[in-house]
Amino acid sequence: MSKSHRKIGDEGEDIAVAYLEAKGWHIIDRNYFFEKAEVDIVATDGTFIIFVEVKLRSGIFFGRPEEFVTPGKEKNIKKAAEAWVYERKMETAMVRFDIIAIVQKKGGESEISHFEDAFR
Repeated sequence: MSKSHRKIGDEGEDIAVAYLEAKGWHIIDRNYFFEKAEVDIVATDGTFIIFVEVKLRSGIFFGRPEEFVTPGKEKNIKKAAEAWVYERKMETAMVRFDIIAIVQKKGGESEISHFEDAFR
């Protein structure tokens, strides 16, 4: 039986959170929704509030995970990020948008690519 889309997403986000925490980042929020827009992870590195989109794939036959962050997806992430910042009265905060792309290899190992400031 295959894993549900949500379960796969949660798995990718768990891997990304562990990766970011190992870098010393603080995770502020996960799975923030505004209307139909979502941000997977909201974190800070001490300077920026960083909105992170996580993409997990089991292989690259159909393309690299980061290639699935379309301009439409970027627009939705920005919309949710804007609402998140507004709700917390943090409009003056410096923000950034990152992508964490994860390719799961056979045997459970993960290849993580982190694209900082991936889009504006």
